[in-house]
Amino acid sequence: MTFRQQARFWLVFTIGFFFLVWLFSSILLPFVAGMAIAYFLDPLADKLEARGISRTVATSIITALFFLVFLFVLLLIVPMIGSQLAGFLERLPGYVDTLQTNVGPYLQHILDRVAPETLQSVSDAIKGQTANALKWVGNVLTNVLSGGLAFLNFLSLLFITPVVSFYLLRDWDKIVAKIDSYLPRRSARDIRQCAREIDDTLAGFVRGQSTVCMLLGLFYGLGLTLAGLEFGFVIGLMTGLVSFVPYFGMIAGFAVGFGVALAQFGLGLDLGIVVIVFLIGQLLEGNFLTPKLVGDKVGLHAVWVMFALLAGGAVFGLLGVMLAVPVAAVIGVLVRYGLRQYLDSRLYDHGSHPQEGDGVESTEN
Repeated sequence: MTFRQQARFWLVFTIGFFFLVWLFSSILLPFVAGMAIAYFLDPLADKLEARGISRTVATSIITALFFLVFLFVLLLIVPMIGSQLAGFLERLPGYVDTLQTNVGPYLQHILDRVAPETLQSVSDAIKGQTANALKWVGNVLTNVLSGGLAFLNFLSLLFITPVVSFYLLRDWDKIVAKIDSYLPRRSARDIRQCAREIDDTLAGFVRGQSTVCMLLGLFYGLGLTLAGLEFGFVIGLMTGLVSFVPYFGMIAGFAVGFGVALAQFGLGLDLGIVVIVFLIGQLLEGNFLTPKLVGDKVGLHAVWVMFALLAGGAVFGLLGVMLAVPVAAVIGVLVRYGLRQYLDSRLYDHGSHPQEGDGVESTEN
């Protein structure tokens, strides 16, 4: 098979894959969720199997514990977060009024020094971009909600996902070995190398980053609650969970937490304590959690991750959000592989070596 034929085959395969995802997007969610859970729990099952426990027993124990914890979170923690979130939204207008009263004079003093024309142009630009951004985010959320929270989809997640995750986790190593046996022998080495890089990327980002987000959410939630911040637990927990989107989670969480603290405490020691909680969280993430749990094998740029998540949500809803990082990882690895092939090819080296006698000074006297 020539290079052109291979390129045509993979192009048709990719188009067909995304077409099938789009065609069956309404029913794929529980299967994708089950696959993600099986992938997430596979290392734990391997460790139990290495200790002499059969794969079926290990899978049963791990799957049961995972979904028991999930039900605990769903039945106990989610209602508490929901009540705090509802209370926060109810109090939000009051926080805004307090901020305008306390901070308004300082902002007005600064704005008085800016030329009116400049201020008006900046204000118009912000209003226009904000309206566009809100409209775009609304469309994304509509697609996510319509694709992920319909009643039938919820029931399928509740009943089908545990079954899918159990069988996939039990047979994970067999499935991988069977796929490996079907690889073309000539290209098997390169495909395995790409698969290892994809696994390193997903393991670092999905397994590692999700653990970092949960730990950060608990730290911020407990820290802000102990600092006396109203709705501190839900603000901290959401800050940690949204940290899955690089930079955005921390910036958004700090902005909300700082604003609520400023409205509640004003300028003073308590506000400083809230700021210190966020600073300590960043130090923990940057110096301990991310290096230990994620490592340096992720290979996914923050901008690429944000684009993948938003694009996936806009096109395929919640299913697209779940598929975004794996697809981004695959594309990233394939691009790096193609770049390595190009750098090792004659196309890159052609003409780089000077011809004999062309611009080369003689070393002879």
